Amino acid sequence: MLENRFKNALIAGQVQIGLWTGFADAYAVEIVASAGYDWLVIDAEHGPNDLRSVLRQLQAVAAYPAAPVVRLPSGDPVLIKQYLDIGAQSLLIPMVEDASQAQQIVAASRYAPRGIRGVASARASRWGAVDDYYSRADQSTCLLLQVETKKGLENLDELLTVEGVDGIFIGPSDLAASLGHLGNPGHPEVVSAIENSIPRIVNSGKAAGILAVDNALARRYIELGIMFCAVGVDTILLAQTARTLARKFKNAPAEAKPKATY
Repeated sequence: MLENRFKNALIAGQVQIGLWTGFADAYAVEIVASAGYDWLVIDAEHGPNDLRSVLRQLQAVAAYPAAPVVRLPSGDPVLIKQYLDIGAQSLLIPMVEDASQAQQIVAASRYAPRGIRGVASARASRWGAVDDYYSRADQSTCLLLQVETKKGLENLDELLTVEGVDGIFIGPSDLAASLGHLGNPGHPEVVSAIENSIPRIVNSGKAAGILAVDNALARRYIELGIMFCAVGVDTILLAQTARTLARKFKNAPAEAKPKATY
């Protein structure tokens, strides 16, 4: 019951294709969970999520193959403890910039004596139904650190030495802003920085991840060694599809507009 499909797939070297979800709604996330993605990000940093809304989304996707990865608002040890207790197995922590910060995050995700996670489990242990939860919890947790600033990239090699970190996720939008290219993650300098970072992550033995809504860039990054790639954002997909459909009919010639049949 503690199998982490997402973590096991990364260990096995299987590229995981995912979708970013930001609706903060269990019904919406269940729809995309049925679409065939390997993993879904439940975003509690920029999405309007809290502990209870994330819990409902974890419950909604539990029946589907797509593995949930929860992005926390920060690396606060209290938040890490709470999200692990409600059953999140894979955590993505934003804005990590040095090894000391990474070590504190690892400690917050582990029980003593390896860490400082408070001893409780709740939904994570199926309310005590998993007898050996405490001895297996650390092994089933997948910890991903988001490197998304110039400072973070400068300290990437030391971040890669931190034990207990399963993967490094490169945040292209914030990285672009940090490099002076706000709103342009496809800028050549940003792309170059990402392309130089991916092999370093791969060679360290950790999994490399990214969000790339540009299909060509996503494929390029996967070729370089990205193991978990989010290739779209649910809110953007809805917005784009809705606008395209509206333009199709509102801009059509009058005689081409559909007639009511009711």
